[in-house]
Amino acid sequence: MSGPLSGVKVVEIAGIGPGPFAAMMLADMGADVVRVDRAQAVTGNFDRQNLEILNRGRRSIGVDLKNPDGVETVMKLVDQADALIEGFRPGVADRLGIGPDACLARNPKLVYGRMTGWGQDGPYAQAAGHDINYIALAGALGHFGRAGAKPTPPINLVGDFGGGGMLMAFGVACALVESARSGQGQVIDAAMVDGAAALMAMVWGFQALGIWGPAGTNVLDTGAPFYDTYETSDGKFISLGSLEPQFYAELVTRLGLTDELELAGQMNQTTWADQREKFTALFLTKTRDDWCEVLEMTDVCFAPVLTMTEAAEHPHLKARNTIVEDHGVMQPAPAPRFSRTPGSIQRPPAWPGQHTDELLADWGFGADEISSLRASGAVA
Repeated sequence: MSGPLSGVKVVEIAGIGPGPFAAMMLADMGADVVRVDRAQAVTGNFDRQNLEILNRGRRSIGVDLKNPDGVETVMKLVDQADALIEGFRPGVADRLGIGPDACLARNPKLVYGRMTGWGQDGPYAQAAGHDINYIALAGALGHFGRAGAKPTPPINLVGDFGGGGMLMAFGVACALVESARSGQGQVIDAAMVDGAAALMAMVWGFQALGIWGPAGTNVLDTGAPFYDTYETSDGKFISLGSLEPQFYAELVTRLGLTDELELAGQMNQTTWADQREKFTALFLTKTRDDWCEVLEMTDVCFAPVLTMTEAAEHPHLKARNTIVEDHGVMQPAPAPRFSRTPGSIQRPPAWPGQHTDELLADWGFGADEISSLRASGAVA
């Protein structure tokens, strides 16, 4: 293992979306993460390649959490772990016998991360939900979309991954630092609704200042013609982010519109419709590649709008190895980057139960004990 979290042991109770993303981030940074999958999910067919990139970097064991010996197996891992993360609805982990009270009684230094959509308490706590619901209630989704159109979900990046898994990984890292000082563990209540709200901090500030209006009417949400995407003659798109006056001046000059657009009128919203009309017509006269030749790597604040496949081939991302190939699969490289202890993709995604015997042995279980657990169905 390599990375700033090398030597840290984490137990991940398998879930979907934000939990695996948090575990992936921790594993990318060098943590030894064991993914506890359901024994029922173990097929034994490990020859196929697993393409679930979110599951990369860690080993998997199959455990029956309804079997007392399976629960005890997890608790023996907890005895040695620095952190545990789970994504059950509030109360489920407790009923299974692996809740924070039980785990902290066994290991008082444990960092226990709970990943949910609505949080551990509140009126919605027991309700089902998904990213779109969490960011809707958080006051984020209502601000995504063009003027006069219905809100447009930004895939599931804001709730599941930005406000969920990434903040869970941040929370675990923070709590590990504190635990190293105090010798005490604690419970992290990582709720996607809270995280999505936190991501909106700057916009809350804009609202307090009275400079934020309805969706699609502001400088950062496609309201401004100089901060938007435009179609090109080949049916592709480019992006503009010419917010500051000097960048806007550069844009107008490079587009040859200095005689048609007053630079001083950039923020005059009564002129935005005219600006947008001019930009729209002009960008349709050339291909995306043609516009790259005119605007790329300038102070216009410009970039072509790329698909994932195109992004992997772009010279800038290739120079930085932002998208890498691992075991024949293209995927994002670990981020952020460290000068002295860089993270890395530790291993390809595992199938449920692929490393049960190997991992249990590495974590101190004897051969007879492993055989007994397999025979009882506690592990698979």
